[in-house]
Amino acid sequence: MTTTLRAESRQRSTKGALRQLRIQGRIPGVVYGKGLQEPSPIALDSKEVASLMRGNAHAVLQLEVPGSGSQSVLLTDVQRDKLSGQVLHVDFHQINLNEKIKAPVRVEVTGTSQGEKEGGLLTVVLHEIEVECVARDLPESIVADISALGFGENLTIGQLAFPPGVKPLQDEEAVVIAVLAPQKDVSAEEADAMSDASAENANHAEAAKAAEVDV
Repeated sequence: MTTTLRAESRQRSTKGALRQLRIQGRIPGVVYGKGLQEPSPIALDSKEVASLMRGNAHAVLQLEVPGSGSQSVLLTDVQRDKLSGQVLHVDFHQINLNEKIKAPVRVEVTGTSQGEKEGGLLTVVLHEIEVECVARDLPESIVADISALGFGENLTIGQLAFPPGVKPLQDEEAVVIAVLAPQKDVSAEEADAMSDASAENANHAEAAKAAEVDV
């Protein structure tokens, strides 16, 4: 199901004006595309943006702007506050639904592995896979069934089923999901040794960083 976002046009603004826009509960953004004479500044409701981030942010979206109609777009960049994680700015790229695009698609894990039932640890290595396909055929997710995985086993990109016309762009041997054996209990002596080694590595890293700065 295609997600629809509603936006409004805005003028290019100063940092102060953009800050005020966010205080009012709106997120500034820009739409880029071959069909546009120039990038189009927009503003979106922060709640709609938050909902998009929680859902399928990489899906093909329908962006509705009063006076400009509806257009198919992809979310291509999200700027966040480094401390709070709050979305500060979003970029969209206008697309033709009949043309090929490259986009990330989330991995949807299903089932419970045999290795997990025996105490193993499931590790998701890749949460998204870069694919190429006609825009209208972009799937919401790629399903990874882990039911048959045992200790020390994994699923690679090449072992996943992709819809017709959807081609993965990453190495087919790349591991997507692995089931690891549970780690052995660590004794107090081993824990102290690991802590000492970690501290020593940290000291070496700080010394190397200082040396680079001095140069």
